[in-house]
Amino acid sequence: MATTKKDQKKVEEEIVKVDLLDVLLDENNTAPIYMTDNNGRRLKFDQIAVIPYGEDALYCILKPISKIEGISDDEAIVFRVDEDDNGEAVLNLEENEEVAIAVFDQYYSLVEEEEKKKAKAKKTAKTTTTKTSKSTSSKTTKKKTETK
Repeated sequence: MATTKKDQKKVEEEIVKVDLLDVLLDENNTAPIYMTDNNGRRLKFDQIAVIPYGEDALYCILKPISKIEGISDDEAIVFRVDEDDNGEAVLNLEENEEVAIAVFDQYYSLVEEEEKKKAKAKKTAKTTTTKTSKSTSSKTTKKKTETK
């Protein structure tokens, strides 16, 4: 059976309802997040980070894949994770600029902390490799001395 463009578009637009928190907190999730704006336009985002901030508040930083007026390609947006009337997680644009900036600052601090950990681990691994190489060289020298 041949599919028409209309049928194909219908399949592409089929929305699968999933638990938003499961998606946001899944470290292995690389799928885009789709949201609908106030005009009914479907927008596509990449998830950058989930940031706890303040008391019991959770935020996420999303980078638009869809073109959004007033947002450049290298910008991201802070959303607050809230609950709707049914107790389901929903994303709301964080309109308080001070809070949005604080969330970005928290994100940058976490990234910096992670980079320091990686650098320290890399330095430790390099030091361990150097020590192992030196001790191997010492053993080789001893063996050569013993065979004379």
